Amino acid sequence: MNRLLRPLPLVALLFVSPAALAEPTLPKAFDVKGIDAYLEGQVTTGGYVGLSVAIVRDEKVVIARGYGKRSLKPEEPVETTTMFAAGSVTKQFTAACVFLLAEEGKLSVRDPVAKWYPELTKAREITLYDLMTHSAGYPDYYPLDFVDRRMERPIDPDQLLKEYAGGKLDFDPGRRWSYSNTGFVLLGRVIEKVSGKPFGEFLTERILKPLEMTDTVFDPKPDHPGLAQGYTAFALGPPEPALREAPGWIHAAGALYTTPSDLAKWDLALVSSKVLKPESYRLMTTPRELTDGRFKDYGCGIAVGRRRGETILKHSGAVGGFLTYNTVLPRTRSAVVLMTNSEHQDAGDLQEPLENLLLRSLEPPAPDVPKINGPGPKEAAHDMFRQLQKGEIKREALGEDYSIFLTEARVKGAKERLGPLGEPDKIETDPANERGGMEVVTAHFTFKGVKLKALMYRSPDGKIQEYLVYRE
Repeated sequence: MNRLLRPLPLVALLFVSPAALAEPTLPKAFDVKGIDAYLEGQVTTGGYVGLSVAIVRDEKVVIARGYGKRSLKPEEPVETTTMFAAGSVTKQFTAACVFLLAEEGKLSVRDPVAKWYPELTKAREITLYDLMTHSAGYPDYYPLDFVDRRMERPIDPDQLLKEYAGGKLDFDPGRRWSYSNTGFVLLGRVIEKVSGKPFGEFLTERILKPLEMTDTVFDPKPDHPGLAQGYTAFALGPPEPALREAPGWIHAAGALYTTPSDLAKWDLALVSSKVLKPESYRLMTTPRELTDGRFKDYGCGIAVGRRRGETILKHSGAVGGFLTYNTVLPRTRSAVVLMTNSEHQDAGDLQEPLENLLLRSLEPPAPDVPKINGPGPKEAAHDMFRQLQKGEIKREALGEDYSIFLTEARVKGAKERLGPLGEPDKIETDPANERGGMEVVTAHFTFKGVKLKALMYRSPDGKIQEYLVYRE
């Protein structure tokens, strides 16, 4: 449950025969059949007991399938309706419940904890927003990656809060960011006090039923129909059933069980303003500003970042025997959701390549780079660099304006500075772009102790219209 944003232990689940070790490869293009075959192969080569995956592209579910086993004894397959523990992905649901109550005027996210729990440490200074953004300073009661002796015995959530939010803070409120499950148990209890209902009941009525998340349940009993069995292993050992946290320990911080398909419904609803009002969604997905002016790439129960020009909302989750990864691309209404009942495997090694594949498939097409009459960009960039090193310029191969710009004084200075470098040890070029009907390329030159780059523009006739050299 606490494993968000830090490495997970990479431990093999099963020893497999050499014949089975042919590593399945992810297709380079977004090919549904290829992705499906890759995931199916990972169950064997990656050593997973079971996997369940949903991928949404441009609002359409393109993959929703289970792989491997939901349990080994008795042996049962993973189905699309098999429920896995979501762990800390629960936190975004908890935050949404707080915002729903705020929209009704029953509380404010800026309310102090003291309004409900005046006896807790610095309760008048810590707000619900501090709790949702992990910046309250309350120590985390679940910092390890296994169920320890404490969690084998049931606990009342209020007793948990007394023990972990009633003593010394890790830091002053708002000064730092430190992942803490304690704050979300406290949020769950506030929701119960304000709504007058158990957290699971409020969550079901306000979010799960309206979104038709029929394969989602909060804090189910171990014998609840349709649940996967969580597994663990130690030091390359065989899979064994994992201990589950006793009642009271994870509450609103991570007790949700669901499927990737249901999580995908939630993802699309959240980013489409079907759950929260725009102002609530905006604050929920805005990075937290700390008191010293720094920003943390985390909103309310959800991480916020940017990759390849896209805003990304994501969170992972880990509780006894399970791992969950949920990634959402709001602009295109796309998502990747992966759940496994093998807590000892770093399923992030599967999730990230799937994210990258989805991101690439959603990018606009590359600009139409004009065809150049002449050598390739690497050869042309190297040749022009040599001309500057020697002070001997082939002006007939230059555009008129660049030739005028390249005065004899500039050529002489370039020879004095670049000539002593000799031949580069390595030359690399970035992919070509287009601007003003020209090919635009950046070439990178590596010398002993020096790295330079050259920005080169060429028109279709092959003439160099610009060539500027910089330090890297």
